[in-house]
Amino acid sequence: MAHISRGPMTDDPQDHEGTRGPVELPGTNAPARRRKRPEPTPVQRALGLLVRREHSRKELTRKLAARGVEAGEAVAAVERLAGEGWQDDTRFAESLVRSRAASGYGPLYIRAELATHGLSGEAIAATLEGFDGDWTGNARDLVRRRFGPAGPLDLAQRRKAADLLARRGFDGDSIRAATRWDPDD
Repeated sequence: MAHISRGPMTDDPQDHEGTRGPVELPGTNAPARRRKRPEPTPVQRALGLLVRREHSRKELTRKLAARGVEAGEAVAAVERLAGEGWQDDTRFAESLVRSRAASGYGPLYIRAELATHGLSGEAIAATLEGFDGDWTGNARDLVRRRFGPAGPLDLAQRRKAADLLARRGFDGDSIRAATRWDPDD
């Protein structure tokens, strides 16, 4: 059976039937070019970031600047989106607290992370107060995951558990309650 040539679709001799190379314009030897998308506005770029997850104002402004948006335009875009309800630092803080608490981090760690996002001390305190979870329960769960259902068995393991909880940002009361093991608690 003879191979029927469809014309010079590609320069690649390895081109297999059924695959397509660049499309040629009729009457020319130049390949067709796709229309280039217009450059997104700063508001469109910011909205593209916000649809993926919540961002603080500071973080969103920083990311826009990293993408080549001028500082003034970035601030204006973030202000506009905040005014329209797309960006909200309180909603961001609540989301971050839920996420970090579920990942095994304590209130001290979360407080420090929220501060790096430029949130005020009052906003951080209000968000942590509004958290529905139990910090001591979270600390105990983390110790159970790391040391098994029996918990830390000897002094060395209790010390390791306490160090883990301190690194994760739990306060002293939660650390003491989680490392003084009583399975009935």
